[in-house]
Amino acid sequence: MTVAVSLLLATAPAAHATGPQKDKPREPQPPARMSTVGGERLGRPGTQVALKPGAPALPKKLSARSWLVADAESGEVLAAHNAHWRLAPASTLKMLFADTVLPRFPRTAQHKVLPSDLEGMGEGSSLVGIKENYTYTAHDLWLGVFLRSGNDAVHVLSAMNGGKEKTVRDMQRHAEELNALDTHVVSPDGYDEKGQLSSAYDLTLFARSGLQKKDFRDYCSTPSAKFPGEFKKPEKSEKGKPGKRQREYFAIQNTNRLLTGSGVPFYKGIAGVKNGSTTEAGNTFTGVAQRGDRVLLVTVMNPRDEELYGVYKETAQLFDWGFKAAGSVDPVGTLVKPGKLTGDGGTSGKDDSKPGDGNGQTQASAGSGDGSGAGGKWTAVGLTAGSVAALGAVAFLVRRRWPLPQPVRRGGRGDRGRG
Repeated sequence: MTVAVSLLLATAPAAHATGPQKDKPREPQPPARMSTVGGERLGRPGTQVALKPGAPALPKKLSARSWLVADAESGEVLAAHNAHWRLAPASTLKMLFADTVLPRFPRTAQHKVLPSDLEGMGEGSSLVGIKENYTYTAHDLWLGVFLRSGNDAVHVLSAMNGGKEKTVRDMQRHAEELNALDTHVVSPDGYDEKGQLSSAYDLTLFARSGLQKKDFRDYCSTPSAKFPGEFKKPEKSEKGKPGKRQREYFAIQNTNRLLTGSGVPFYKGIAGVKNGSTTEAGNTFTGVAQRGDRVLLVTVMNPRDEELYGVYKETAQLFDWGFKAAGSVDPVGTLVKPGKLTGDGGTSGKDDSKPGDGNGQTQASAGSGDGSGAGGKWTAVGLTAGSVAALGAVAFLVRRRWPLPQPVRRGGRGDRGRG
């Protein structure tokens, strides 16, 4: 009897020794067919890359569900993995929020926060620390959005913009203007909501459009700043009368770890853009970096490797590869410009926009503009509106439009203060 039992145990399936495998959740798979905006290959599942002889191989240990590497100047996509897979975006959606709303208020605009302004924030939201019945400038609020990913700052700015529902509609309209057709906006802060989706391709479009605007560039590249807090209890003057109340300020640091060097090495040449993390989205990140004359955009969504700060490490690996591979790979697609899509997934190239100052103020003469305004149209500094229209499909030159902020180009990571 003992021998028979032993034989049975010896021939039992090995799987039972480690527990039933059917309890392990099935890993989601990308759709077999996805959007082909930007090129047919970008609609295919899996990794898309066209290496020339001698080109460096892609990093081996990439675990993200979706990622994309693109040349910010030409818009050429150097490589991508499930580029159009519609996934939860987390706070990287704040890039679209900023690109939509940032031009609508001057930095000095003030707003007294009402209790209703802070209603409807999701449980566990990231906060910068805004207080009801306190007054903040638009500049303060945008520091809260970009540095601390503050959902409270997003909700206050949405209230200034006419409310959450209007802001969501504005963002959705702007996404469509940019041909970011994978994106469905439900909440302006990127918090997990049913149906709230975007893609690595769309997030890269949002970054590229936002970086047309000087204020967007400045905020997303700011490593640390001071944020207004509560008022001190006034001290009595020599005559015994209460003195003037003074507002306290506290330090805030950017949550982009490649920019601050917190937990991971500072990435030389990094200049933003935005990170995010939620239960549904996992970790997401879009970054922009410059090496020499080349500027790259990298988006990484939901690394499956549970390594600490994996989203930043995989982003850094893709940046390194992109800078080495540029010129030795054929593009697998392109970042389309705003405008009517053509049959091949590109755009007509028509551009009727006028140069703006990046804050929604249209310029009357060439050379004074910096950004594209809320419409996200592509323009170039130093060109009249008529000249821009005449460019047609000529490549858009980023270097002439958005030099990276000087402190970042020098590798500095100092406090920008309140500016």
